[in-house]
Amino acid sequence: MVSTADPLSISAATLRVPRLGEPSIVSPMAALVQGRVSSPHYVHEADRVLLDDTLVGAAARLCGVADLPSLEPGGPRKHIYFDPKRTRAGIVTCGGLCPGLNNVIRGLVLELADSYGITDVFGFRDGFRGLVGPAAEPVRLSREVVADIHNRGGTVLGTSRGTQDADAMVSTLARLDISVLFVIGGDGSLRGAAGIAAAAQRLGVELSVIGVPKTIDNDIPYLDQSFGFQTAFTRATESIKAALTEASSTPHGVGLVKVMGRHSGFIACYSALASHDVDFVLIPEVPFAFDKFLGLLRERVRRRGHAVVVVAEGAGQDLFEYDGAVDASGNARLADIGALLRSRISADFAAFGEELSLRYVDPGYAIRSVPANGWDAVYCLRLAQAAVHAAMAGRTAMVVGRWHGRFVHIPIPVATGSRNQVDPNGDLWMSVLEATGQPERMR
Repeated sequence: MVSTADPLSISAATLRVPRLGEPSIVSPMAALVQGRVSSPHYVHEADRVLLDDTLVGAAARLCGVADLPSLEPGGPRKHIYFDPKRTRAGIVTCGGLCPGLNNVIRGLVLELADSYGITDVFGFRDGFRGLVGPAAEPVRLSREVVADIHNRGGTVLGTSRGTQDADAMVSTLARLDISVLFVIGGDGSLRGAAGIAAAAQRLGVELSVIGVPKTIDNDIPYLDQSFGFQTAFTRATESIKAALTEASSTPHGVGLVKVMGRHSGFIACYSALASHDVDFVLIPEVPFAFDKFLGLLRERVRRRGHAVVVVAEGAGQDLFEYDGAVDASGNARLADIGALLRSRISADFAAFGEELSLRYVDPGYAIRSVPANGWDAVYCLRLAQAAVHAAMAGRTAMVVGRWHGRFVHIPIPVATGSRNQVDPNGDLWMSVLEATGQPERMR
């Protein structure tokens, strides 16, 4: 994958995570390591995770090893900032649905209780709107309330798009004496979280704001993978198999499957590779021309008798005139590439007098709403644990994630300042080309 940001613009200072103060309270987790003086269970404050993963990338910075950009590792500290006996926590889920939301909520509640003895945990309903106005009365999240929510899709707290007035949200949190807020959401929600942290600092309210980044598209920079992604492409693979069955069971069959991916085609790529039965993958990062694509599709159907096409929702947007419409989160409203492809494929086959049996599958909502699979369930729990450790150590305005296989702390501006995309010259796209047999470019 490749980030849309210039890697050299990320410096050591850029990656510094804000702190509310110096941790001085002995962590109650000492009991878990049985009183050993030295334990790998604790994160050493001097430990760092290098941002660059290649010699070429590191050498391009023209600096010594000590000055290389690096990330603060996640995990429990020997000393914490907040006194667990006086700490109350809040949780809010924002933006679109994603597999694993309930897993993260449950993980946060149980980690707060089991590792730090914090049982005053509150969930705010329906996203940031639950933090303002008459609706700003949260639900108490006990062990009993979250006992089995990880077996369900969606979020028990509800969600909504868009932000609210940051000062009003901080006022609500202060009124409820909440000192730690966990925001589970995508880039728009994380920017809202940064606004809450900034407002709290401006208003003199001691508040730790920790983000657990959620995006089904796997496009958050400096993360190995976002939660819910594995579940999403696994579920998309089932839709591809269904499309293949339909296409191969009728003469001149074409199965067309549209999957999520506004700006990044990771779900399309991974689901196509997982099924290994796809003939064409169309993603936002690689433009295509209809004449070229349609000619190749007709030839493939003539030769094999059928074909399967997987398209990411953000592919081919250059083929439309943008009308300026945006959604509640401020994102550009995408044109429907699936409907356009269905129409153009049908018209093209008819124009050449060729028989066509077209099946169109759009599993978007089914993918978003399913429970997390085993891999994502584990990842969600570990993200929740890392988020709690960061909050209790007094960090704020940051997100947790995994980079180079280690859990790390990432300042919110870095996590929202760019996005990961499929590199058209990278090994993932090469694997797709090898698996599908489609040409490198279709323009």
